[in-house]
Amino acid sequence: MNITVQPQQHGERIDIFLTAAEGIPTRSMAQKLLADENVTCNGKIIQKNYKVATGDVITFNIPEPQLSDAIAQEIPLDIVFEDNHLLVINKPQGIVVHPGAGNWQGTLVNALMHHCHGKLSGIGGVLRPGIVHRLDKDTSGLMVVAKNDIAHHGLAEQIASRNMARIYNALCFGTLAQDKIKIDVPIGRHPVSRTKMTVVTDPRHKARAATTYVETLERLGKYTLVSARLETGRTHQIRVHMAHIGHPVVGDMVYGRSNPPFAQQGQVLHAMQLSFVHPVTAQEMDFIAPWPEYFANAVKILREAL
Repeated sequence: MNITVQPQQHGERIDIFLTAAEGIPTRSMAQKLLADENVTCNGKIIQKNYKVATGDVITFNIPEPQLSDAIAQEIPLDIVFEDNHLLVINKPQGIVVHPGAGNWQGTLVNALMHHCHGKLSGIGGVLRPGIVHRLDKDTSGLMVVAKNDIAHHGLAEQIASRNMARIYNALCFGTLAQDKIKIDVPIGRHPVSRTKMTVVTDPRHKARAATTYVETLERLGKYTLVSARLETGRTHQIRVHMAHIGHPVVGDMVYGRSNPPFAQQGQVLHAMQLSFVHPVTAQEMDFIAPWPEYFANAVKILREAL
C-alpha cells in the first residue's frame, strides 16, 4: 500500500505515521514491519526513527500468514466465537496448547492448523501459530487465537497494557480468611527446578512483576472456591501465587499438596471469563465459559460433604 505524507503529518516519526494507516492498528506492529524491512520511503528502506516529510511516498507490505511447521490434525474444538480475524476457544483440561518436547502432536495448535487450513498468525513462530496467550495443560477455559498478524498485534498489545480481562475460578486448599486479596509479588524461574516458577524476593534474581486479585466465592469446609483476576500474565501465575499464600490449587501436583479425597486429575482451575476489544472491528467482546464437568463435580462433592 502507498501513502503520501500530507503537510499536517510533516515531522512525524514513521512508526507513529504508520499507526494511522489502514491495517496497522498498533505502534508495535508498525515497528515490526519496519524492523522486517517491509516499509520503504520513496523506494528506500528506512529506520524506525525516520521522520516523514511532506510529499514522501510511504510504501508498506503486510506479509500473509505463513504455514506453520506444526502438522494439521482433525481434533474437535469447542469454538465459542469465530470470524475472519480471530477465534475464542474453550480449551478442555488435559490438552497441551502448542507442540513441544514430548507433545509434538495432539495439541490445540494441531487442531487449529486443521480447522484454519494453516492460516494463523505467524508472530508466535512455526510451533505456536496464532497463540497470543496460553493456558497450562490441565487448566481449562477460554483462550483467544489470532488468525492474522494484525489481530495478533492488537490482542498482544491489550495484554501488555493490561486491558484484556482474564478471570479464573479455582478450588483451593484451606479456608481463606479474607474475602478479597491482592497478591503482588514477582515471579521468576525456579533456581533449581527449571520447569517450575517461583515467587522471587531476592532483587539479585531475575523476576517479573506479577499481580493477582483473588475474591472468595464460597467456603467449603477445608477448601475455598475463589475467583482470580489476572492483572499480569506470568507462567503458572495463579498456581504460584495461591501456593505462596498457603492455599494451593486443588489437584496441582507441582505447587500444591497431595490430591484431595476425591478423584481429581490436574488442577481445579478454569479460565471462566475473557473480555477484550476486537482488534479490527473495535467491538467490545465478552465471553463466559461455565464450569466443565470435572470442576462442577469437585465442587458438588465438597458441598454435599458439608
